[in-house]
Amino acid sequence: MIDFILTLKPIYQVILATLFTWGMTALGAALVFTTKNFNQRFLDSMLGFAGGVMIAASFWSLLSPALEMAEGGRFPSWLSVAIGFLLGGAFLFAIDKLLPHLHPNAAIETAEGIQPKRRKRSTLLVLAITLHNIPEGLAIGVSFGAASLGSPSASVAGALALAIGIGIQNIPEGAAVSMPLLRDGLSKKKSFLFGQFSGMVEPISAIIGFLAVAFIEPLLPFALAFAAGAMIFVVVEEVIPSSQEEGNKDLAVLSLMIGFTIMMILDVALG
Repeated sequence: MIDFILTLKPIYQVILATLFTWGMTALGAALVFTTKNFNQRFLDSMLGFAGGVMIAASFWSLLSPALEMAEGGRFPSWLSVAIGFLLGGAFLFAIDKLLPHLHPNAAIETAEGIQPKRRKRSTLLVLAITLHNIPEGLAIGVSFGAASLGSPSASVAGALALAIGIGIQNIPEGAAVSMPLLRDGLSKKKSFLFGQFSGMVEPISAIIGFLAVAFIEPLLPFALAFAAGAMIFVVVEEVIPSSQEEGNKDLAVLSLMIGFTIMMILDVALG
């Protein structure tokens, strides 16, 4: 499989990788067809797992290569990486404030204490997970872009490891949309459609990230760090709080550790 992917043009590699991650989102959303009752512990454990994968990917697949690529430049290697990391977090912070959305486990009430209409809840849930997927898609695109430039700190195998890790953690993200919607009374079919729809942004953001670094090579360390900062912001602001607010703190932490370990192994073994 890897040999086949290596024969493709880089842009097709990006598209194929993000179609895989989108498919994994759909797989997670499809879990609504296998259960009649919403399982809060299962959702919290999967959210914790997703957080661990994203943290590991942010360092091994993004920050570490960015620091290596920035060495030997006009400025200290840490400078562009630090700036990119902080701006990535600031970018997601701005989106978080400008666009209304809902945490997967959040209780929703209006100012009068009345639950909003189902359609509004569905839209907010999909938007929340879609925001998560923007930095993930960017990270994949930037990683493949770095590999296409022949950087010694990046490889197609490493970019594939990142895509596999993000794909694995997209399973709980898809479930994080579809399962709460099922709990709120939507049909299994509609809950699935909303859940898989949240992954559509990854191919788009990945292509944007790929094109940005493929044509502006000096931006590469900055772009990798930017994607890492955006991912870390999502983990700390959304994923970890959502995994613990229903009382399953220990389970969520253990799941995060497992997710981190699996992504670390994937990146080191394939990268």
